[in-house]
Amino acid sequence: MRIIKIILAILLLLCLFNMPYGFYNLVRFASLIGFALIAYDYYTKKQESLAITFGALALLFQPFFKIALGRGLWATVDIAVAILLIILLVKERQKTT
Repeated sequence: MRIIKIILAILLLLCLFNMPYGFYNLVRFASLIGFALIAYDYYTKKQESLAITFGALALLFQPFFKIALGRGLWATVDIAVAILLIILLVKERQKTT
C-alpha cells in the first residue's frame, strides 16, 4: 500500500498545475482504484475510521458521476488528501522502525 499512497500523493499534487483534461480523468480513475484498495486494507486491519475515510474519498474522486467543486476547492481537496497520505506514510514508517 505504501507505493499506492506515494503515487496518489504525487498525482494529486500534480493536479495543482495546469494539465490537460485527460490527466485529470486519469487521476480520477487512479484515485478511485487506489483509495478503494487503501480503504479495504484499513478495513482488514480493523481501522474502521480510516477505511470509511478512504471509501468516501474513492466516492468523491470517482469519474462516473463527477462532483463539480470548482478548481479552487478541488485544489484544496487535492492538497489536503496529499498531506493526509504523506502523514499516514510517515506514521506507518515510524511504527516499523
